[in-house]
Amino acid sequence: MRIIFATDLHGDKQKYDKLLNTARASSADLVINAGDMLPKEGNLFRQGKFITGFLASHFKTFEEAGIHYLCYLGNDDLRIFDPLLDEVCSNFKFIMPIAQRRVELNGYEFIGMNWVVDYPFRLKDRCRIDDKEYEFQEQLGTALLSTANGWQEIKNWSSYAKTLPSIEEELDLLAKPRKMEKAIYIIHMPPYAIGLDMCLSGEIVGSKAVLRFLRKHQPRLSLHGHIHESPEISNRWCEKIGKTCCIQPGQSDRFTYVLIDLEEMLFMRVVGSETSQTFYG
Repeated sequence: MRIIFATDLHGDKQKYDKLLNTARASSADLVINAGDMLPKEGNLFRQGKFITGFLASHFKTFEEAGIHYLCYLGNDDLRIFDPLLDEVCSNFKFIMPIAQRRVELNGYEFIGMNWVVDYPFRLKDRCRIDDKEYEFQEQLGTALLSTANGWQEIKNWSSYAKTLPSIEEELDLLAKPRKMEKAIYIIHMPPYAIGLDMCLSGEIVGSKAVLRFLRKHQPRLSLHGHIHESPEISNRWCEKIGKTCCIQPGQSDRFTYVLIDLEEMLFMRVVGSETSQTFYG
C-alpha cells in the first residue's frame, strides 16, 4: 500500500495541487492530510468557505481518481468547522475524516487524533494539557475558543483547561485496533524529545503522553506534524520508539511530504522535487 503523507498545508492551493499531482504520479493508494488544512491568515471565520469551495473541488478530483483520502482539521483550523468538513466529506466515497475515528483500508487500521498540547498562543480550540503533571507556559493573551457567534474569551485558561480531558486521557478514548501490528496512528502532536518536536529556538515541545502511549502499545506506524521546522532543526524526520516507526515530514516554503510503502516499510521524504532521505523501518 502506497501512501502520500503531508501535513500543515494551511490553505496553500499550490501545495494542494502538488499533492494531487504527486499522488497521481506515485500511483498512491491513499493520501493522508493530517491537520492545519485551512488558511490561517485574515479572518479565520472565513475558513468555512475554503472547505465548501476549494476543498470540495479538491476532494472531487481524488474521488474521480479513485484515491482514498484521510484528513482532519488542526489547531489553526477553527473547531466550529468540524461538522462542515464532515458534511463535505460525506459527499464522497473515498474521502474520510479521521479525527478521533478509526478507518480500515486494505487490512490496515488508521486511527486519528488532532488534539495538541497547550501552547502560548490564544487560539485554544484543540488544546489540552498533556497529563496531570503538565505545567502551563507563559501565555500571550487570554484564551479564545471559536463559536458560531464569534470568539468566546476564556480569562482563566489554566483552570478551564484542567476541566477538559488531557492528551493522555484523549489517547485512551481512541478506538482500539484489532491488530496493533496493522495499526497506523495519525496524531497531529509529535511525541516528546525524539527529534520530531523541535522549534526554531531549539525548544522541545512534544507530548510526553504520546511518547508513553506509543512506547506502551507499539503500533506499526505513527504519523505526526504540527512543528513545521522540526526536521530542518533536528535533522530528524523519522525515528523509532521500540518497534514503532514515527514520521514527521515538516512543512516548508516548498511542498514537503513523505512517500510510504507500508508493506516494505520504506519511507522517502521529499522537499520540493528533492529527495532528502530514505528510511527503512
